[in-house]
Amino acid sequence: MGNCNSSDSTQVATAKLILQDGKLQEFSYPVKVSFLLQKYPACFICNSDEMDFDDVVSAIDEDQVLQPGQLYFALPLSRLKHRLQPHEMAALAVKASSALMKTADKCGSRRKQILLSNEYDSNPKRVSPALAVGSGTVHRRGRATASAGKGRFAALLSSIPE
Repeated sequence: MGNCNSSDSTQVATAKLILQDGKLQEFSYPVKVSFLLQKYPACFICNSDEMDFDDVVSAIDEDQVLQPGQLYFALPLSRLKHRLQPHEMAALAVKASSALMKTADKCGSRRKQILLSNEYDSNPKRVSPALAVGSGTVHRRGRATASAGKGRFAALLSSIPE
């Protein structure tokens, strides 16, 4: 047994909290921020949707309830009212992605892989979509059906300069 869902079951939207150590906590029930602050007194809770480059990171009010489908971070108090630098935001994104991937792996979820190749490498590599970063061409194969051409596509991936 465990906390995993089968792929056939209906998935419940959860509020996701990324802790300082990179672990993920999911809540399928209402949780007040004040409860989390008691559990993690050296932290504040912030909503990932309200975080922007070069903007001040602010805490969610302790009376608020975490919303299903939202991603939150528990950050150290030293980062409260601190301007979020691009490299810090990238580090938080990597931490969240890693936590989400680990949780998916534990629950037996299997993400579709894609073939990644670039102009310098004639041998495409099979990777998780989350790892397909940078420039190259993505080749994704659909299931073989009567309309064989409809399930395939190729997209060009490239970095976006800031």
